Amino acid sequence: MANRTDPLAKSIHGTNPQNLVEKIVRSKIYQNTYWKEQCFGLTAETLVDKAMELDHLGGTFGGNRRPTPFICLVMKMLQIQPDKDIVVEFIKNEDYKYVRILGAFYMRLTGTVTDVYQYLEPLYNDYRKLRRKTSEGSFSLTHVDEVIDELLTKDYSCDIALPRVQKRWTLETTGVLEPRKSVLDEDFEEEEEEKEEEEQAALEDDTHEKDYHGRSPTRDRERDRKRDKQYRDRDRDRDRDYDRDYPRGRERDRDRDRDRDRDRDRDRHRLRDERDYGRERDRDREWEGRDRDRDRRDRDRGRRRSRSRSRSRDRRERDRDDVDHRKRRARGSTSPHRRPEDDINSREEQLKKKKEKKEKKSDGTDHPDPEIAEANRLRASLGLAPLK
Repeated sequence: MANRTDPLAKSIHGTNPQNLVEKIVRSKIYQNTYWKEQCFGLTAETLVDKAMELDHLGGTFGGNRRPTPFICLVMKMLQIQPDKDIVVEFIKNEDYKYVRILGAFYMRLTGTVTDVYQYLEPLYNDYRKLRRKTSEGSFSLTHVDEVIDELLTKDYSCDIALPRVQKRWTLETTGVLEPRKSVLDEDFEEEEEEKEEEEQAALEDDTHEKDYHGRSPTRDRERDRKRDKQYRDRDRDRDRDYDRDYPRGRERDRDRDRDRDRDRDRDRHRLRDERDYGRERDRDREWEGRDRDRDRRDRDRGRRRSRSRSRSRDRRERDRDDVDHRKRRARGSTSPHRRPEDDINSREEQLKKKKEKKEKKSDGTDHPDPEIAEANRLRASLGLAPLK
C-alpha cells in the first residue's frame, strides 16, 4: 500500500507516473531505509521540509546501487503527484537550491514541452554550486546551470531516462516558442543607452559642427548605430540558423559515413568472396588432378594386372603344351611291336653296364696316370684297395 500511486493521480505520458523510473531503480528505492522511514506518509506540504534537508543530489551509488535521498523524494513526488503551482514554487525558490533542482527535475519528467522550456531556461542564470554523488559513492562539484543544461540536452540524468523533448529551434519554427532572449541582451542595451547618452551630450556641445563633406556627425553616428544593430541581429540570426542546421549537417555526415562504411563492407565481402572462390577453384583443380592421377594409376595397375594375367595364362598354356608334348613323345617312343620282355632285358643290360663302369672307376684302373693305373690293376688282381 505504501508504494501504490495516489488513486487521484493522472497518467503521465500515457502511463503510471511511477513507471517513469526504471523497474530496477524503483525496486531499489522501495527497499531503501530512507524511503521506508522518511518518505512514508508524506504529503505535498510535508514534502517541502524533507526537500529543505537535502545537501546533495544524485541517482544510485555503491556496489549494490543504493538510491540517494534526492531520487527517493523524486519518486515520492511521482507517487503523490503535487499540483503544478507547488512545483512552480519549488522552481522559483531562490533560498534553497536543492529544492529548486528537485522541482526542476520533476517538471522535466512530467511537464509539457512548453512548460519545460518556460520554467527551466531561466535557471541558466543560477550559477550556485551543488554537490553531486557519483556512482562510486564520492562527491563531485557541479552548478545549477550545468544540471539544467543536462536536463534539457541529455537523455539520462540521475540514472533515470528522461522523456524525449523536441529541439528548441523546431518549436521556434512552428511558432510554439518565441526566440530565446539572453540576459546579456539587457546588458548590451544598457551599454548602448549609456553610449547614446554620452554621444548626445557630445552632440549638444558640437551642434553646429560639420565635417569637411558638409554632413552632420549626428546622422553619421545614428547611421553607424543602426548598422551595428543590423550586424548584431544578422549575427544572431546566423547563429540561430547554425544551431538549427547543425543537427542536419551531423545527420548528413552520419549518413555519408554510414554509406561509406557500407560500401567498404561490401567491397571487403566481395574481395573475401573472390578470394574464397579462388581458393575453392584451386582446391577443386587440385582434387581433379588427384582424381586424374588416381585414375591413371588404377588404369596402369589394371593394365599390369591384365598383362601379368596374360603372361601367367601364356605360361600355363606353354607348360601344358610341354607336358602334352612330353607325353606324346614318351608315348611315341615306345614302339607298338616291342614286347615287354625285351624292355626288361634292355633295362637289365643298362644296369649291368652302369655297374661295370662304377666298378672300373672304383678299381682305379682308369686313372690318367699310366703307372698308377698299372699298379691298380695289379692290386685289383691281388684283391687290394686301389691307389688314388
